[in-house]
Amino acid sequence: MDTTILGLMDLVGTIAFAISGAFLGVKKKMDIFGINILAITTACGGGILRDIIIGDIPPRAFRNPFYVGIAFFVANVMFIWLSMHKHIPEKIVRWYDTLVFWFDTLGLAAFTADGIWIGIEAGHRDNIFLIVFLGFITGVGGGALRDIMANQMPDILRKHVYAVASIAGGILMAFVFGVTSDESISVISGFVVIVILRYLAMRYEWNLPKVM
Repeated sequence: MDTTILGLMDLVGTIAFAISGAFLGVKKKMDIFGINILAITTACGGGILRDIIIGDIPPRAFRNPFYVGIAFFVANVMFIWLSMHKHIPEKIVRWYDTLVFWFDTLGLAAFTADGIWIGIEAGHRDNIFLIVFLGFITGVGGGALRDIMANQMPDILRKHVYAVASIAGGILMAFVFGVTSDESISVISGFVVIVILRYLAMRYEWNLPKVM
């Protein structure tokens, strides 16, 4: 695959998830260490879980900590900026949920595509279940770990068809690649579908059925 596209997916996902992790750390009144840990975990946790599943040991985040460094940088920029204001500006408070939603959505779409492609490159092209799961765990794993560390219910279990959007986008990406063998089209199609599904779920308040 064009390494430029894959690198762009990694960069978008890392920055988006690092920001969402840092925001949650600030909201939970964590110190600078906690904010950094939450941002790095959100940005890199899913990829680490993915690599463990396919036996790519040690995980890429430890062999090449470039994206860990990006998450660290983003987290500290957020910390310094918010510290200068002494609190989260009122405008951001009002838009907090929307900002986190879009950062989470971009990260989810980018990392789902990234995870599926890494599964394909690892030789699992014919195992659709595995590569879709790899996309899913790459996309949602970091956010789930973030929420657990922040002592709140993970979004994947309760909110705006979060996990379902990742799975649907992953299935589409695997299908498009199987039909066209075009890496760029398959990645872009999966990315766009995830973003659209997440937006529609937010806009129309779609959620999966619950008992109560």
